[in-house]
Amino acid sequence: MATLNLATLQKISVQILARDVPLYKRYLYHQVDFNARLLGIKGARGAGKSTILLQYAKSLNLGATQVLYVSCDHPAMVGVNLYDLAEAFYARGGQLLLVDEIHKADHFSQALKAVYDVFDLQVLFSGSSALQIEHASADLSRRAVVHRLGVLSLREFCELELGQSLPSFSLAQVLSSHEDIAAQLMQHFRPLEQFAKYLRYGCYPFYQESLADYPSKLLEVVNLTIDSDLSRIYRIDPSKLDKLKKILYMLCSTPPYELNVSKLSAAAGVSWPTLQKYLQQMDAGSLLHVVRGGVGMRAVNKPDKLLLDNPNLFQVLCGGSNLGSVRESFFVSQLGLKHQVHYHDRGDFIVDDEWAFEVDGAGKTSAQLQAGKGFVVADDLEVGFENKIPLWLFGFLY
Repeated sequence: MATLNLATLQKISVQILARDVPLYKRYLYHQVDFNARLLGIKGARGAGKSTILLQYAKSLNLGATQVLYVSCDHPAMVGVNLYDLAEAFYARGGQLLLVDEIHKADHFSQALKAVYDVFDLQVLFSGSSALQIEHASADLSRRAVVHRLGVLSLREFCELELGQSLPSFSLAQVLSSHEDIAAQLMQHFRPLEQFAKYLRYGCYPFYQESLADYPSKLLEVVNLTIDSDLSRIYRIDPSKLDKLKKILYMLCSTPPYELNVSKLSAAAGVSWPTLQKYLQQMDAGSLLHVVRGGVGMRAVNKPDKLLLDNPNLFQVLCGGSNLGSVRESFFVSQLGLKHQVHYHDRGDFIVDDEWAFEVDGAGKTSAQLQAGKGFVVADDLEVGFENKIPLWLFGFLY
């Protein structure tokens, strides 16, 4: 166990809290109830979790010794027990403890539970989207309120690009009033122009730092998620990590309908049970989506459709991406945060076991959809008509 040096950690915290933070607040910032004593945010690397913690801290009128920010992947935190840290901080008048990258701390669940039970201290923490609070050994799920932060929505990207506030809409509103909504939004921007930019580089807030460096930074996100986060959370043998990357590369360049388990297993050099485990872990880590069959499909012991987590990943993982995969990746990334998305034989996807969607280009017809609650989601289309809805419009759900 490392010796706790609170003075050093406090000095680092003051330096970090003195920096400017982005003025733009992501959708989750406005949805979180910051009155909770124990609050967690999990999500993909680079999505803006740390920024939300720092924005909240800066919104309070607290002194330098009353708030402490620590990142568990900092060298000064190696071997530091979170409970001992909270105890020392609280004894010196601490009120707000911010813990970043908490999945890097040993036995964090037990420590957070004890801190919650003993000290009148507000704790906000962030961690990988694969963070497993609900399955942790300590009974933390009853005490901690944990939110999931998705990648930037198309709406958020447009707000950043245009410097103006734009509304979000529920799925029910989009399905019932998509012509009116599209007409309303087109008064503010050109949808297809912004959508094309979003597909290339709009999913992570750090695109604003440098477009030239964005691909290399995104590739670093992928590598760190596998090599650092998933390897620790799931205790994956380091010699096996390249197999996870091989699976991602295959998903990137292969059309969904050509992808099968035997092809993936052979390429990665693993058995089907091991492949299934890796797929589930990368799904939890916000690297891909495992879209399973919906109600009514015959039970199968394999995922029905595998997609990269968001469209930007195609830009850095493969030379030539499949357009159909990119479209479907966008659709699932925007709906998957608030809705259940499954594969179904009535269309490409069925959402909340009720609405069927066929995702394709502007010329797609609804012939494959059964009569009833079915919609064509069309790319390269500004305004839809009846059951044909522009693909870009699904980027305004959050």
